[in-house]
Amino acid sequence: MWLGQVWQQALYAQREQVNVFMGSSGDHGQVSPAASSPFGQLSILPKTTPSTHTGYEKLAKEVHGFTHNRFEGVGCQGSGGLLLLRPFLGGQDTGESLQKLSESAKPGEYGIEFANKIGMKATVYQDYSLSEYHFPSGPKGFSIDLSHVFLNAFVAEEHTIEGSVLSGWIQAKTTCQAGVYTVYYAMDLGASAKWKQQGEHKLIANLPAAARTGQVRLAFSALDRASAVKKLQKWSGISYSDLLAKSISAWNEYLGAIQVEGPQERKSLFYSLLYRTLQSPYRISEEDGRFRGTDGNIHTADGQRYHGWAIWDNYKTQLPLLSVLYPALYQDITHSVANLYRYGKYDFAGPHEPANSVRTEHASVVLLDAAQKGLDIDFPSIRDSLMADTARFDFSSPDKYLEASYDMWTMAGLLSKFGERELSNHFMARSQTYKPLWLNEFKDLSRSDVDRMSARKMYQGTIRQYRWAVPFDVAGLVELSGGEKAFTEQLDEFFDGYYFNRANEPDLQSPTLYYASQTPWKYQHLVHKLAVDTVVQYYFNNNSRGVEAHIDRIYKNEPKAYIRTMDDDAGAMSGWFVMTALGIQQPLVGQPVYYLNVPLFEKITMGKSARQLEITVKNFSDQNRYISKVVLNGKDLNRLWLTHQELVSGGKLVIEASAKPSTYGSENRWLGGQE
Repeated sequence: MWLGQVWQQALYAQREQVNVFMGSSGDHGQVSPAASSPFGQLSILPKTTPSTHTGYEKLAKEVHGFTHNRFEGVGCQGSGGLLLLRPFLGGQDTGESLQKLSESAKPGEYGIEFANKIGMKATVYQDYSLSEYHFPSGPKGFSIDLSHVFLNAFVAEEHTIEGSVLSGWIQAKTTCQAGVYTVYYAMDLGASAKWKQQGEHKLIANLPAAARTGQVRLAFSALDRASAVKKLQKWSGISYSDLLAKSISAWNEYLGAIQVEGPQERKSLFYSLLYRTLQSPYRISEEDGRFRGTDGNIHTADGQRYHGWAIWDNYKTQLPLLSVLYPALYQDITHSVANLYRYGKYDFAGPHEPANSVRTEHASVVLLDAAQKGLDIDFPSIRDSLMADTARFDFSSPDKYLEASYDMWTMAGLLSKFGERELSNHFMARSQTYKPLWLNEFKDLSRSDVDRMSARKMYQGTIRQYRWAVPFDVAGLVELSGGEKAFTEQLDEFFDGYYFNRANEPDLQSPTLYYASQTPWKYQHLVHKLAVDTVVQYYFNNNSRGVEAHIDRIYKNEPKAYIRTMDDDAGAMSGWFVMTALGIQQPLVGQPVYYLNVPLFEKITMGKSARQLEITVKNFSDQNRYISKVVLNGKDLNRLWLTHQELVSGGKLVIEASAKPSTYGSENRWLGGQE
């Protein structure tokens, strides 16, 4: 039994594979090595100069203290940065920065040493953290700035001190400063700390001169101050090692949902990227099911509730990945998305967000997709809100017209699934009105602005990149392009001419369109190349067609990862790699079908239950990138796609790989939008 336990621990100890410093330097991902817990808003990391969107730069030596939340991988120059705590030596804080000597981190833990002999390590489990500081002898203490928020996004705060406990709430503007969110907290520095007010929002806590260590215990809540205090009391006696053990167990539980066999370098890259998909949305409900809605009021649910959305960015990749790997979690996420329509949905954020958030466009697509995958959706209770939301769809620019048409298609699907066929037909007809717009704006590629970023008032993309954004009607897109031959030629021109933009999401799913072309095998080669080979990338998020191309791999397991200006966007870009590594991509979120490619590992095991799926690649080699056969549970499928039900039902999937293109499965094509 003991040997079995050791084997299990070794098998699922994937935390050790993760490089948390990947993407933490420069404009190469905007992620951080913060100590955090899966889907928890509390995260601890130094505030450095210079910094990135997360308040941290790997190469920086100058540290101004530690902040306790951030939104990983998002744009708008980032957000978060609450509760700036700085250790100091002497009787008061002189404001002098700390100089980093060394640091280390793994999922759930971060540690650092400074030139003045102060050191710190922190671990986080769910909404509770324990930071341990060591000091040289002499006067010392902590300064706390309750008004510190990245980008000067502070709104308001209130706090009280009762004994050794500081508690209260902080309000700050959300990502892109579109709305306001509130964090409730409780912090305990120990009975020996002597608190002093240093200004309206600043405090000092002096420690005894003889003390060589100091602990900072911190609890967060999205509900109220009392809940934060309760958590602080609940965990008040836990040791650092025991809390770290809980954090390690939580990370290994999530990361261990997939086991891969292959080269160590690629395994580490894989788990480092899987880790990035497990940061948000944030759990906002308490143990008793209470949570705050976007109406600012307290509600109660049977399961967990989540908030902190970047749906426009990650609905094509990160969210589908979660639906495959963690169905129980995803059911709670689905209910949480539905709550946006129940309590107040804003495209970006509103005045009563229960956690930091980015944007929620295409939330209805997520709901349709979940319903089609068999998850519970209480459609009648949110129907009217969904209908009202359609009146706000934006058709004002070519890109927004295509996206709004996708949302109209989604409404047609939801209404049809829940029995309103006539109204469904109405929305389906409205979704098809994209066609005249497409012919007018996207067909002619000889116009002078087709390669200019944000031409014709479009958002973060070009005409060439957005013209493919019709996943809900691929057959119609082929016809508008001039037929299958012309469609294939245009895809070839797009990718062979390096007009795609891997630095952002508008054309993220465009490779899947090769499965509607005359050369479907090019999809299998292309996704492998984008995942692990050198690529030529001309587009970045700060210009039209970069003068200096990026010629390198996109996904590198180092601080300067990804492509310059490529934000990970709450796991969107990492999620694409993880799904490609598994051999699947969902071409149309809203229909539960996945396109297949040759996985990046010889053997993959997904899940730990009776529904465990074992994926094996026959003739595995980096040179064998084409599929010649697909066998599921002993049956030759003669197709290049799986349904969600097939994927999550478990069994054995064998993908036979070849160095040469094959026409295998071409007679059983599935195109996005077909029933």
